[in-house]
Amino acid sequence: LSLSISLSLSLSPSLAADALSLSSLYPPVRSSVHAEHKLFSVIFSSYNQYIRPVENVTDPVVVQFEVSMSQLVKVDELNQIMETNLWLRHIWNDYKLRWNPKDFGGVEFIRVPSNRIWKPDIVLYNNAVGDFQVDDKTKALLRYNGDVTWIPPAIFKSSCKIDVTYFPFDYQNCTMKFGSWTYDKAKIDLVLIGSTINLKDFWESGEWTIIDAPGYKHDIKYNCCEEIYTDITYSLYIRRLPLFYTINMIIPCLLISFLTVLVFYLPSDCGEKITLCISVLLSLTVFLLVITETIPSTSLVIPLIGEYLLFTMIFVTLSIVITVFVLNVHYRTPKTHTMPCWVQTVFLGLLPRVMFMTRPERDPEKVSLEGGILVTTSLTIFFTVILSQVQDDWKYVAMVIDRIFLWVFVLVCILGTAVHIECHAKNANVFIEITEEERSI
Repeated sequence: LSLSISLSLSLSPSLAADALSLSSLYPPVRSSVHAEHKLFSVIFSSYNQYIRPVENVTDPVVVQFEVSMSQLVKVDELNQIMETNLWLRHIWNDYKLRWNPKDFGGVEFIRVPSNRIWKPDIVLYNNAVGDFQVDDKTKALLRYNGDVTWIPPAIFKSSCKIDVTYFPFDYQNCTMKFGSWTYDKAKIDLVLIGSTINLKDFWESGEWTIIDAPGYKHDIKYNCCEEIYTDITYSLYIRRLPLFYTINMIIPCLLISFLTVLVFYLPSDCGEKITLCISVLLSLTVFLLVITETIPSTSLVIPLIGEYLLFTMIFVTLSIVITVFVLNVHYRTPKTHTMPCWVQTVFLGLLPRVMFMTRPERDPEKVSLEGGILVTTSLTIFFTVILSQVQDDWKYVAMVIDRIFLWVFVLVCILGTAVHIECHAKNANVFIEITEEERSI
């Protein structure tokens, strides 16, 4: 102040007047600090933080409550736990914390340690860890009219019934139930701020996306007590982002199934049919070992992706069994097996026509028909040709069997994949309908 006066004396009269007016508008910092110190001493001189701030003991403390979510940290399918990072906004009025700003240098707000004032004991009912209380190390904002705003941050691990049937295209509904632990509705009345969780400061998760997060107020009478207790329950509808699992799980499964189908297109003479089957089976086994840690480990339900992997494993195993049988038919000879008439009728006549298979004509230079008698230049050549024809018939039967199972496995692979896709699509539609019904309620 002395500095401003000395400056005003050295200035013109008009400038000096302006300087004096500014000095009166902006008092020194010490005065405001002293005012806050005095205010703090006055309002807490006889304050008791253990008594509800009501003038009439029969009146409830109206607490406005809102949850702001900053992060969906983790969803633990095995332990049925959802971990979230929340900010809990409490607003109530404490008549014992009112003052006149004119008496304290115009101070309208003051921040005080939250352990010095009365606070509602609002806890998360479905907490999955031992500590149910909210951390009270954060300060509360007091307004001169008695309004108290307290926004403590907290990391909660809430119990959540997680259904992984449609993993990785699953939707989950996790609830968080907040309420006073000791005060009934006659003592504390909760009022919901807004209709949903505040997601303005939400940090997007790499695995889950939030579809909706409505809040509801309930008045419930528990078996333990005669009084009615108020709670605010938030329903968190979340959907798993399936891109990672699609690329690393589903597409490899489809490719392995496609390789299994190709086994029946590979000629038996190449000698690599069994090798291909075993290679596919080993690939699938190693793949299953790798993704076992990715699939939720629970025995309550079997995920559809697990059923699809089991379906693929059975698929590959059957292909090995059928390939062994086809190779057995392919290498049969007249010395070891006689071809029954029904095999000739079905596999050499009927099925090839149904599947549009054509067989090459016999070599006219080696065989000719004349009066129904096979004419050959040598008896040895005659039996050699006959044996060769019978062996060719067995090979053709094996080729027909291969072609049958080629189409059967193609259809089964397509139908199995389509059924799983339909189940996932149906689950998505049902979840959306349930969500809309709960919104309307």
